[in-house]
Amino acid sequence: MLAKQVQKAAEGRGFAVTRLLTHWPEIAGEQLARQTRPVRISYGRGGLGATLILLTTGPAAPMVEMQLPHLRERINACYGYNAIQKISLTQTAASGFAEGQAQFTLAARREMRPPDPEALAEARQVAGQFEDPQLAEAMARLTLNISSRTNRKDSSC
Repeated sequence: MLAKQVQKAAEGRGFAVTRLLTHWPEIAGEQLARQTRPVRISYGRGGLGATLILLTTGPAAPMVEMQLPHLRERINACYGYNAIQKISLTQTAASGFAEGQAQFTLAARREMRPPDPEALAEARQVAGQFEDPQLAEAMARLTLNISSRTNRKDSSC
């Protein structure tokens, strides 16, 4: 029922053979199909030697890159001739994968522990050296941050 609509939408992105889109897991293989999506085919001036653009995630890109020659052979077998000359990768985040959009969110905040009493005393001592209250507060926070990082490094060894 939807064959004509799918064909028209696919041709708009350069996919003259919609089988590449509709049967991507069969053509690319299950593992590679989970990591990639065909996005567009762009043709050169002569009409032959097209470039297929695949969307993948950044961490998967090196592994996909190693499999591109074999993938190109499989895709050209689908077409029946050497239609795809080059495969280009575009990296994105896994979320928003179909649209090629990355989703940016704030990192989760770590649970804050109360500062060590010795570190608080040291921070007060450092802050007391400054007359400007904003500078004194900033230096106290800096001292507490440095102290907490030093304590974390010491406890992990």
